[in-house]
Amino acid sequence: QVQAVESGGGLVQPGGSLRLSCAASGFTFSSYWMYWVRQAPGKGLEWVSVINTGDGTTYYADSVKGRFTISRDNAKNTLYLQMNSLKPEDTARYYCARNRFLQYTATGLVVGQGTQVTVSS
Repeated sequence: QVQAVESGGGLVQPGGSLRLSCAASGFTFSSYWMYWVRQAPGKGLEWVSVINTGDGTTYYADSVKGRFTISRDNAKNTLYLQMNSLKPEDTARYYCARNRFLQYTATGLVVGQGTQVTVSS
């Protein structure tokens, strides 16, 4: 059974940091590009970041570039998102997702339950 369980969300003040995790099981984690996407209240899914299967090449949406860092540990089947300098506009439910290839949108990505991130003073 394919599973991807996100954790690490919470309430944080503007300028603060959080580290999200995504524990994957039921598929060959190392063979997939892994994504973080998010959905703010009343909006659609937004592509945030992706990391490749091999050398760890990463890509980021302009809105998070320089503040967020995606990483993966293939030995632990776990994906991470380090989020620094958080802004109120980062408030959203964050999801991990997988695909066999690189894409720069959230279209077609299958997501699970996600973890809520709220940035507020």
